Amino acid sequence: MPQHPVIATILALALLAPAIPTAAAAEDAARSRVPVILDTDIGDDIDDTWALVLALKSPELDVKLVVTDFGNTAHRAKIVARLLEIAGRTDIPIGIGIRENDAESPQAEWVKGYELSRYPGQLLKDGVQAIIDTAMSSSEPVTLVAIGPPPNIRAALEREPRIAGKLRLAGMYGSLRRGYGGKPKPEAEWNVRASPAAARALLAAPWAEAISTPLDTCGLVQLKGQRYARVRDSEDPLLRALIENYRLWCPRRDWCAKDAEYVSVKSSTLFDTVAVYLAISHDLVKTEPLGVRVTDQGMTVPDPAARVLSWATEWRDLDGFEEWLVVRLTAPRAAARR
Repeated sequence: MPQHPVIATILALALLAPAIPTAAAAEDAARSRVPVILDTDIGDDIDDTWALVLALKSPELDVKLVVTDFGNTAHRAKIVARLLEIAGRTDIPIGIGIRENDAESPQAEWVKGYELSRYPGQLLKDGVQAIIDTAMSSSEPVTLVAIGPPPNIRAALEREPRIAGKLRLAGMYGSLRRGYGGKPKPEAEWNVRASPAAARALLAAPWAEAISTPLDTCGLVQLKGQRYARVRDSEDPLLRALIENYRLWCPRRDWCAKDAEYVSVKSSTLFDTVAVYLAISHDLVKTEPLGVRVTDQGMTVPDPAARVLSWATEWRDLDGFEEWLVVRLTAPRAAARR
């Protein structure tokens, strides 16, 4: 006998209760927010952009600094700056990381004509020093959400090794047992493969705490159907900007451009949103303590001789995470609190 639709809705909400905080819980979280530094290669894959929006929409997190990493970091800073302006969060400083080239990203069209000089907030030309200063000046541990190749982080560790003990790492790195799209064999994941030496330094650092989501978990996250529609059709200016950017980005990725309906019906894989979640909670994932070695080819290989950190190797509830993600993204934004 089919369930009455009201009863079905109540049951569904009950099942999601551990994943979706109540209003009271959100208020409690806002009072004791986690200070965060976001280190990102925003501009290439669109998932970094989703991750920044998620961090801004999460009441548990107090974003203290966004630093651009890898490649043309000044160009990446334009994307961050425009998003922060739309979000009304120009109180957040932007650090420009180590600039390696002048290449523009597949999100260049979205910031065409935007000049960093118009950003009303603070622009820090030495993003590496900004990481150090933010970590060392904090009276409590800061969570470093690292979602790109980490040359900045390597340089910061070399310049001031003490930062490791002041930072909790929540990263998106590696591939242990699954590859892209859930493939049954591990692959060289981009954030590691792009800069193996920097990734090696990151995984070897003595962080106060450390957890990473490899492709095994983050590579499975994609919004489709009604969940995606709730984000796509939102009137929130920040989400409208996100989807606008996504529509401009898709034609610059061959696999996305081939499907004229792609952006209308689903997100791309949202790898980096899982790292933001790990800065808040580990409840929806299974974690394992593992030492992991980085090869010169960018493979991440379990190795008992390597420094041990936590790895989110499996989902306890992927469906619950995707609902949590949509609820968080589409919730009203709280005013900035510093």
